[in-house]
Amino acid sequence: MRLSQFHLSTVKEVPADAEIVSHQLMLRAGLIKKLAAGIYTWTPLGLKVLRKVETVVREEMNRAGALEVLMPSIQPRELWEETERWQKFGGQLLKIKDRKQQEFCYGPTHEEVITDFARQELRSYKQLPINFYQIQTKFRDEIRPRFGVMRAREFLMKDAYSFHLSKDCMAREYQNMYQAYTRIFTRLGLKFRAVFADTGAIGGSASHEFHVLADSGEDAIAFATGSDYAANVELAEAVAPATPRPAAAEAMAKVATPKEKTCEDVAKLLGINIDKTVKTVAYCVDTEKDAQFVLVLVRGDHNVNEVKLTKVAGLAECRLATEKEIRAMLGASPGSLGPVTAITTKEIQAEDIAENRLWTDPTTSRLKDVTRRLRVIADRTVAAMGDFVVGANEDGFHLTHVNFGRDLAEPEVVADVRSVVTGDPSPDGHGEIRIGRGIEVGHVFQLGQKYAEAMKATVSDEQGKNQVMFMGCYGIGVSRIVAAAIEQNFDANGIIWPEPMAPYKVAVCMINPKGDAKVTEAAVALYEQLQAAGVEAVLDDRGLRPGAMFADIELIGVPHRVVVSERGLTAGTYEYRARRATEAEALSLSQVGERLGVLLTD
Repeated sequence: MRLSQFHLSTVKEVPADAEIVSHQLMLRAGLIKKLAAGIYTWTPLGLKVLRKVETVVREEMNRAGALEVLMPSIQPRELWEETERWQKFGGQLLKIKDRKQQEFCYGPTHEEVITDFARQELRSYKQLPINFYQIQTKFRDEIRPRFGVMRAREFLMKDAYSFHLSKDCMAREYQNMYQAYTRIFTRLGLKFRAVFADTGAIGGSASHEFHVLADSGEDAIAFATGSDYAANVELAEAVAPATPRPAAAEAMAKVATPKEKTCEDVAKLLGINIDKTVKTVAYCVDTEKDAQFVLVLVRGDHNVNEVKLTKVAGLAECRLATEKEIRAMLGASPGSLGPVTAITTKEIQAEDIAENRLWTDPTTSRLKDVTRRLRVIADRTVAAMGDFVVGANEDGFHLTHVNFGRDLAEPEVVADVRSVVTGDPSPDGHGEIRIGRGIEVGHVFQLGQKYAEAMKATVSDEQGKNQVMFMGCYGIGVSRIVAAAIEQNFDANGIIWPEPMAPYKVAVCMINPKGDAKVTEAAVALYEQLQAAGVEAVLDDRGLRPGAMFADIELIGVPHRVVVSERGLTAGTYEYRARRATEAEALSLSQVGERLGVLLTD
């Protein structure tokens, strides 16, 4: 391709509404043009990159045995009502009506459509297992689209759905897709990690996210220093301390903390390490009659992990308690809470509950309504602590040298309810945990029978009985990969594409082509040799000054640049520079060929 015949539209200025590097560089390099909030046109240059990604995805899906289909983007309401997601999916579901006032949505995902297809097309276990995939535009009406194509409303996605007669078969295909995804991201030249993840709203029994590693990533991921273990921070296990709880060393004491509301401030006042403090966080579970109060205890330098917390029995619908509720229940503000003077369900006698009597707390002389139950849940680390500091349930005071079994009852529940931190032991026993940032670009799920059961998608088994199929679901954000690659590969001059994603591998640049016909002749000859050798090259014949020309080539991220000039031809050399190199090299034509992996001759 000659750039004089190509649509290349670059700009120097950073767009005012572009918040992250990938959005800024995609606009500056002319890869995309904004049409509306979260909706973009892909230019010829941007589309070349997008198609490179799409090709790798398609080749590896085909290699893995998946079959490509193309499903409608417009989906009828009736299908979504079968799975009860018409209302549950929320505001992201763009709903429309046709001229007959029948309701449809613009597909944000295709579980319903593919399950409807499967229940019509699949009749026997002999047709299983089977995996259908498509690469197609999706639309999710994000409340605040941002970051360019990273969180756009309209985006290109590869979504695949597999169907099986058994859980074991579903698990095998899950591993097949896991390996296919690993090959995809490896071929694209990206640094990535596959991490254990929560199944979230999609549902299912197992899930992995594939993250491109980047400092700007929205997601925190935990990974081990001594193994391939990695997990979303929301799911990574915080291992229980290996050492037993120490014996109590001193008597509990009440100390004044007049201005200290955080564990950090309390530790500083008392001259102790923050890991000797315990943070008490109040939650509520709303019931028809009342709200059940829950005190969650984590070490002062740790944070409650609400994804983990909701997996504790009875806490699936828990919420943070309001300050008004906290004061009414415990008589103190959030900065002074603790479990010592709180009444727990273990301390309330059954007959008191049955007779709805009021119980007096001798420590504070406050009356408590025993029908408003209070649970105490301790993180594993807290359960192994001794002589720790907690709030006294009285504003301006804390309790020191608190111990379970002596100063307060053993916690009702001990569970992993905190987020891991750097330095924690890895759950697999190999090394320590480190925390990094990642951009989710792929996700694989074992869906189980959730959608097939709701939509009565069955096949006959070997005995002729109808069996609900098991399903797997596997998504890749094709357009998101483009932005994620830039977040991982850029410098002050622009994009640095991994070669498999680059719009061109080599840019042949001419210095003053109008002033010297030999320069044009040599540049065209080099360009044609590269093309004949199967190297995707672009010839910059626009006649720009060297500074402006080189700036464009660096901005759009071409991995290799070869400059043809009158001075170089006189010396018998070409100026070669790899995109990541700091200096150019004067090389013979054969040496340029060696750098590019092809044979070039004069």
